[in-house]
Amino acid sequence: MSDMLRAPAEVKYAEELDWLESVDDGPKPFSWRLSPKMVRLFILGSERADGLDREIAPKWFGDRSFVERSIVTLASDRGLLLIGDPGTGKSWLAELLSAAISRNSTLVVQGTAGTTEDHIKYSWNVSMVIAKGQSRASMIPSPIMTAMETGVIGRFEELTRSTSDVQDALISILSEKYVSIPELDDDNIVFAKPGFSIIATANSRDRGVNDLSSALKRRFNFVRIPVVTNKKSEAEIVRFRTEELLRRHNIELEVPPTLLDVLLQSFADLRAAAASAGSDDERLESALSTAEQIGVLEDAILHSNFFGARALTSETLASSLVGSLARRSPEDLAILNKYWHGVIEPRSREQSGEWDGFLSGGRKAIATLS
Repeated sequence: MSDMLRAPAEVKYAEELDWLESVDDGPKPFSWRLSPKMVRLFILGSERADGLDREIAPKWFGDRSFVERSIVTLASDRGLLLIGDPGTGKSWLAELLSAAISRNSTLVVQGTAGTTEDHIKYSWNVSMVIAKGQSRASMIPSPIMTAMETGVIGRFEELTRSTSDVQDALISILSEKYVSIPELDDDNIVFAKPGFSIIATANSRDRGVNDLSSALKRRFNFVRIPVVTNKKSEAEIVRFRTEELLRRHNIELEVPPTLLDVLLQSFADLRAAAASAGSDDERLESALSTAEQIGVLEDAILHSNFFGARALTSETLASSLVGSLARRSPEDLAILNKYWHGVIEPRSREQSGEWDGFLSGGRKAIATLS
């Protein structure tokens, strides 16, 4: 792991997955490495009622029903589509599901406008084709085809960003569970082995980019992942991710609970303002997701560690928040300036404490960017 900038979940939690597999006596669908109950436990963490000899920490924070429905879908012959706003943890949940079920979360196709049918089926090694002709040996299988051949989970990120041709090719894979190779005379069909399925993600804000056809929608079970608005759950997610960052960078820096409260309250205020806004010009371009909160806090921590007094302050946190959320000028800066004058300034007078530094740091950052 020390040689990887970011280890996939099956590597990062390999010891935990090995242990769960060794004590798992539940029924396993197809070629699954863990039973559905253990998959859920790996993702959501253990409870005392589970009766395990060790504690399993939660890795995804959200409603249990979302995880259970996702697992049940993958145990069927339908694909799973995780849909929601940016930063709601769709990709992380897909990675955890793949790691627990298949011990391989790296068979991923990234959907873009440039994604072609070859990316989900196969392509050819041109030099081998010239030398020896087309054969299975000269074929380069896509991550999805590799998942089919090995009976594991394949992943498709940002499905709605891919073109209709790519989406149509996916319909046949999900329906027929095989891929034909017309260029070959023999051995020209790749059949999916039991255990194969696809987890796709889609950004609900991308609606209208490349809408899914009704035929493709029928091949997926939809699980909608909402933005986390519960402060306790959000605090757990932010704390979990921040601790990972500190360990990865070997940083010994404490995040005071009062500053975490300031961050959570600020995002809650900005979300409420966005919900009541009359037009897009009155809303920040940011989705104000939990992931963006984590990004703001990470930026503040790294700035404090490398350029500050190795102590996180409310001024640094405010500067990081303004710098991260002010994406449009002057629209976003005007919204943040209004928030600082209308909400942060009165709160600083009433509550003082960390809000004083937060007020000062935000004002300076807005003035610098204006």
